[in-house]
Amino acid sequence: MHLWLRIHLRQYRIPIAAGIFLTLVVSALNLVNPLLSGTLVDKVILGGETSRLWPLLGLMIGAIVIKSLIRYGYQLVFERVSQNTIRAVREELFAKLQRMDFGYFDRTKTGDIMAHMTGDIDAVRHLIAWVVYQCCENGLVFVIAIAALFFVNWKLTLIMLAITPFIARFTFGLSKEVKPTFASIREQFSRLNSVVQENIAGNRVVRALVREDYETKKFQAENDAYRTRNVESAAVWAKYIPPIEFFSGLLPVILILAGGIMIIRGELTLGQLVTFNGLVWAINQPLRMAGWLVNDIQRFEAAGDRLEKLYALESAVKESPGALKPAAVSGRVEFRGVSFSYGDESVLKDISFIAESGQTIGILGPTGSGKSSIGKLLCRFYDRTSGEVLLDGIDVRDYDLDYLRSNVGVTMQDVFLFSDTIEGNIAFGAPEASFEEVRRAAELANAHEFVEELSEGYDTIIGERGVGLSGGQRQRVALARLLLKAPSVMIFDDTTSAVDIETEELIQASIRSLRGKKTMFIIAHRLSSIMHADQILVIKDGRISERGAHDTLRRLGGYYEEVFRHQTGSGVFHG
Repeated sequence: MHLWLRIHLRQYRIPIAAGIFLTLVVSALNLVNPLLSGTLVDKVILGGETSRLWPLLGLMIGAIVIKSLIRYGYQLVFERVSQNTIRAVREELFAKLQRMDFGYFDRTKTGDIMAHMTGDIDAVRHLIAWVVYQCCENGLVFVIAIAALFFVNWKLTLIMLAITPFIARFTFGLSKEVKPTFASIREQFSRLNSVVQENIAGNRVVRALVREDYETKKFQAENDAYRTRNVESAAVWAKYIPPIEFFSGLLPVILILAGGIMIIRGELTLGQLVTFNGLVWAINQPLRMAGWLVNDIQRFEAAGDRLEKLYALESAVKESPGALKPAAVSGRVEFRGVSFSYGDESVLKDISFIAESGQTIGILGPTGSGKSSIGKLLCRFYDRTSGEVLLDGIDVRDYDLDYLRSNVGVTMQDVFLFSDTIEGNIAFGAPEASFEEVRRAAELANAHEFVEELSEGYDTIIGERGVGLSGGQRQRVALARLLLKAPSVMIFDDTTSAVDIETEELIQASIRSLRGKKTMFIIAHRLSSIMHADQILVIKDGRISERGAHDTLRRLGGYYEEVFRHQTGSGVFHG
């Protein structure tokens, strides 16, 4: 059993031990009726001791009632342990996911994560809630039944046990071959989940580009592969389960044949044969269940191995021992020779600049030049490959992560809104904020007017990822979220790309009102968003190719001037 699961189960040692003890009691009670049936035949029916009839029947009925109640009791115990365990496992893994770096989510498909959090964890629940007590019950029933049958007639017991080596052989073979098939099923299930998740998230794009047939065929391919993996696993069962069932099914035949001969020879009484017949299921069922239980155990092992890997994951962005939480952050930012690579791809190369507290830094560059990476390194979503990223003269790696990100806020290019109210989305980063503060932030982001026009105003529930709002409206809600949080350093990553020129000017006026109060980085393609910045950095091919204020960069006649003329259509700026 995996270490992480043993750790979780330690706190339930007493309930588990009690449950196993109760299975022992039930296993023993399973012998009562077969043994009493033999006595009933030999002593009452054949021996004429009618006075023993009602006491024997009373004991048999009592055993049935007590056994049923106890079985319900230990099933409830194991179910509660399983539910408590998987709740704790889910919480642990979810908390772990919250601490993983951006790189992990870049590399990992959503479908894989969802498969971990649903199917894999359910395999743990099934193991604890059903497989454990079934193994205990069937194992104990088998052992106790064999002991009782040896006591009744050792010779017939040995004859019946002669087939168990064959069953053990096939059970071992099943155990060895079925696990890899479950691992491939889990992997394919993750891929199938990913296709569904991506299709749902991008459904509007699919429809807009008339790619429904393509997506359907892609899903069918993964679905067919999932079916194939399951059929391959079923082929392993078909190879081993029928022989196990066959040899188990021989037990009643062996009993009738060998038992009949022994009765004829006077080596066995009819009552003893009735006892053997009553207990043949106690040998037969565990042997037949062995294959299925091994199947379920291997299914859990495949899921458990995947969860083990998730438990073993470590975030590439680690918090240093004795992480700092200064009393205040003024917002002075410095990059010293910073380079950053994502895998083998070099993104930033030898980036150096200083943003004094309260300054506004504009960042411009072609798509894919590395502009957004500057903000991600400052927030420590990733760690730089070389150089230093400093906030108030302290390396960002030395800050407490939560403290750092509370003081360095960012609006992402890919705006994400939750399935919540407008107010809830704006107040997501500052849940203690009052409604008036939320409203003020919305006004600054030029979102208040359209929010008021919605059916429920700030109580309007928007769909996942902001469905129901336009791109510009989503951007303004995300901007209001950052403005409400009001960290010392604010990073606006293409914040106004989806709004019209008039709305952009209103938003930029609100942002400019924060100059001198907050250190701001404005990453944009529109020069109108950055032309008033104290310093503008032009990023090309991961390097700073130009830097300076608007007028300075125009005089250089480089990339900035080229973009300026392209966006204005003349030498006079109209923004």
